[in-house]
Amino acid sequence: MKSTRSAIRPVHNFFITVVILVACVTLRAQSLPVTSKAIEATQDVSNSTLSETSDASPSDAQSPSSQTAETSATQTSTDLQNGNFAQRLGHFYTHDWNGTLPSGPTSVRRALDAPLDSAPFPNSDWGYGGSPAIGVPDGNVYPLMTALKLQDSRTKIYGWVAPSFNYSTSANNNFPVSYDIFPNSVVLNQAVVYFERLQDTVQTKHFDFGYHLTAFFGNDYRFTTAKGYFSQQLLQKNRRYGFDPVLEYFDLYFPVKEGLNIRIGRFLSVPGIEAQLAPNNYNMSHSLLYTIDPFTDTGIYGTLKLSKQWIVQLGLSAGHDVAPWTVDRTPSTIACLDYSTISNHDNFYACANGINSGKYAYNNLQDYDGTWYHKFNPKWHMATEAWYMYERDVPNVSSNVANPVPTEIGTDGAFCTGGVQRCTAPEYAVVNYLNREVNSKLMIGFRSDFLDDKKGQRTGIATKYTENTLYATKYFGSTILLRPEIRCDHSWDKLGYNNGTARNQFFAGMDLIYKF
Repeated sequence: MKSTRSAIRPVHNFFITVVILVACVTLRAQSLPVTSKAIEATQDVSNSTLSETSDASPSDAQSPSSQTAETSATQTSTDLQNGNFAQRLGHFYTHDWNGTLPSGPTSVRRALDAPLDSAPFPNSDWGYGGSPAIGVPDGNVYPLMTALKLQDSRTKIYGWVAPSFNYSTSANNNFPVSYDIFPNSVVLNQAVVYFERLQDTVQTKHFDFGYHLTAFFGNDYRFTTAKGYFSQQLLQKNRRYGFDPVLEYFDLYFPVKEGLNIRIGRFLSVPGIEAQLAPNNYNMSHSLLYTIDPFTDTGIYGTLKLSKQWIVQLGLSAGHDVAPWTVDRTPSTIACLDYSTISNHDNFYACANGINSGKYAYNNLQDYDGTWYHKFNPKWHMATEAWYMYERDVPNVSSNVANPVPTEIGTDGAFCTGGVQRCTAPEYAVVNYLNREVNSKLMIGFRSDFLDDKKGQRTGIATKYTENTLYATKYFGSTILLRPEIRCDHSWDKLGYNNGTARNQFFAGMDLIYKF
């Protein structure tokens, strides 16, 4: 596991500075006058929308409501295209929160119908790793890019700030709750900047390419750190906050079958419902299952879409959570198969992830993972994931053997039977999310989770764990998310919480995601 047990230092004030600065810019921009004219392109969009929605004949006069809508659209376009940077940024947020941002043109989609609404869910399509959703257009518009007048650029810069607070019955440590392991505190989880170019996977005529770089700062680096990528911050110095270049890769897209994407670099570990980046998750905290599985891989990974229903993936990495230049590198195979029913109401995703000899090293987990998504109706869906993992030859730390083998920094040993220096350490887990869309700005959900850390190699305590979480996500426009939750954890065989002193833990918290 990642090293997460440290003394609590004073809360870092970086996020306070960022939030105050953004708020000041927004309020200042709202007070400045705008007098420029609307651009011609937006007038065309407004007129097109009007003609499509009006029942009147071309010779009929416009209704007052139509004239009002056209005037509002023109004013919005004026706000977004004129003035200085601060004005345009502030007006983007104002119109976003008021629901008056102009809608873009309808994008062509070369894939099954999207099963979900986003918002209020983090994604509209069932997820698979190591590739963008092939055949799905990128229709996102970001505040920063609009303020820079670069909203039509293929290269984009955007990100978010995500602070949180929590209350816990534990006094010393919330782990294996993640990422808010520091109890009863205010935390800057993530301050993230993306720099990327997305390849066009809708077209099937020519080669295209993309790239992605991430600058990631915050408390959550403790769970994204890979050995060899600035890992001394955690593994040697155990800093509360740190920086991690979580993602850096190139994408090469070829018009083969329904689309072939080849990713080269550091990318998120491919299977799973959850992700390291806050906006990509249903709720604030992570499941037990996700907390102790692999996080990132560095290598090459191919995704071939055979048809609208079938996808095959194959890759080679240096092993989980290690850079290729570290001594822990091990050539490891990744192979996945993805299938969706023709209605796209069910999706199945199975992976053998990071497969090699399985011998003990830094996070050298042999991970066999399966995910099932199911849509009940337009309002309800669920997501279920299960995995089995193990490592071989893990050092025995149960104090029942002479001359024990030392463990590697940042990892736990196993509680083996007496007399053996090493043993195989297996674990298995399953999680289920049940989600309901209340409206386009609000969703609620319930998560149930089970983990059996049979030899204690992932959590430091050999016991079974369960957790149940009730959560909600509320959108304000598309740029602010509030995600409150309450969570109850229980360890069954041994005291698994508050550094091994408690069997139960109650956790309540909320995070805020502010996108730019």
